[in-house]
Amino acid sequence: MLIVCPSCLSKNRVDPGRLEQHPVCGRCQHELLAPVPVELGEEAFDAYVSATELPVVVDFWAEWCGPCKVMAPELERAARQRPQVRFIKIDTDQAQRLASGFGIRSIPTLVVFVGGREIARQSGALSSAQVLAFVDEAQARAATG
Repeated sequence: MLIVCPSCLSKNRVDPGRLEQHPVCGRCQHELLAPVPVELGEEAFDAYVSATELPVVVDFWAEWCGPCKVMAPELERAARQRPQVRFIKIDTDQAQRLASGFGIRSIPTLVVFVGGREIARQSGALSSAQVLAFVDEAQARAATG
């Protein structure tokens, strides 16, 4: 299974049986599956999302957004509970072209990608339980469709 390092963007092949063993990047030794949302810039987005074979949940947010601040700890809780789902954060003020390209009209917005393809989207602040239910439902739909 391919997992892109959020630090150096190197592609790492990891045996699915080793995912629970905290694999590290072969290039920079950064933890590949840190149980926290990772902030990425616009330039790293495509390389990370398109090549990571695990589901990727993207939180489009902004520093000035009250609901985004409320949801941030909830997203962290969700990330700790789903270590085999990658959670990333994209600051829409810093990545305006990317946010526009995805048609982000309100924040926070969560987008789930599988195999580099968007499979689900949800706008508005969610609790960690709601985030997990949204991600689980999106994965189930992707698996059957």
